[in-house]
Amino acid sequence: MNPDIKKTTDIITEQTQLFESLRREVNKVLVGQEKLLDRMIIALITGGHILLEGVPGLAKTTAIKTLAQALGLDFHRISFTPDLLP
Repeated sequence: MNPDIKKTTDIITEQTQLFESLRREVNKVLVGQEKLLDRMIIALITGGHILLEGVPGLAKTTAIKTLAQALGLDFHRISFTPDLLP
């Protein structure tokens, strides 16, 4: 096997294992939200943004907080509700 292909394959395998480990850790708290988790991970990898909208109780805050904790990141919540208006 070509050494460059072997090296690339090893890197992909290692990163896949890291993402699966992250997915397992988050799924301990967040159940049944695989698409949401995939989109959050994609946003992190690509340096993009994600806007979570929905009615209260859909675990939006829990999802982000859990992902941040699993990655050892800080979590800060911003809420744009009518009570924040001057």
